[in-house]
Amino acid sequence: MENQNNNSKLKAIILVLSLLLLASLAYMFKLSSDNKKSETENVNLVTEKEAALNDFAQLKATYDAAIAENTSMSEELIAERDKVVKLMDELKASKGDVASLRKFRDQYRSLESKMNELVRENDALKKMNQDLTTQIDSTTTILVEAKEYNQVLVGQNEELSKTVEVASKLSILNLKTGAYKVRSSGKEVETERAGRADILKISFTIAENKVAKSGDKQYYVQVIDSKSNVLGEKKTVEFGEKSLTYSFISTVSYKNDTVSVTENLPGESFEKGTYFVNIFDKGELVGKTSFTLK
Repeated sequence: MENQNNNSKLKAIILVLSLLLLASLAYMFKLSSDNKKSETENVNLVTEKEAALNDFAQLKATYDAAIAENTSMSEELIAERDKVVKLMDELKASKGDVASLRKFRDQYRSLESKMNELVRENDALKKMNQDLTTQIDSTTTILVEAKEYNQVLVGQNEELSKTVEVASKLSILNLKTGAYKVRSSGKEVETERAGRADILKISFTIAENKVAKSGDKQYYVQVIDSKSNVLGEKKTVEFGEKSLTYSFISTVSYKNDTVSVTENLPGESFEKGTYFVNIFDKGELVGKTSFTLK
């Protein structure tokens, strides 16, 4: 009987020990699983932090490229780029936990959206600048050609005047130009000072020619300042292979008698220096003069 009791106690002890062993093994397995899970989560957080840093670096590189183009938006682009650099530094110093990474991701998306907007504006601005540069180059070419053409015509004027046939051509005489200050009363006072001038007064005479055809006559008046700029309308007209940029058109009713013509060319901030005034009958130079403003 005593042996049976001892066996029963031994079995009970063995059972308890077995249960304790199983519980210990289960606990150790759970600890191991938790450690592996924690290690995996830590690796994932490190990887996500590195990915976030890489995204910020690419964002900064995009800003650097846009800033290097040196447009009028450079200051705004630099300010946004500096925000990206600041967030990169904060991200590097952060613990890289889930909450902070989520915050940095939200800030990245906001900065990325702003960057896309600024890059689009910068590209549009570059396109406008390119178009403007093309227009300026085209205008400069026209003015250079007009100046070269004018210089050739000025050099040939005396010879041309001798060869014009009186029967088919009208003669332009007494071409004069002066600068005038217009007072509040309307009175015009002649001046040689560029800073005082309000208008340029161009006058000339069309000589009598009884055999010429009567009717309205058009003359293209070209005024070029000391910086080779054509003043006034700056319109260009073509005559065959030649082009002419003029300041205004003077239309005269001609009835075969002598006609005096006076035209005013208003302006602002006239340049100092020598001005050239040319009168064209279509593409043909028929009168020229020059004057100087001090």
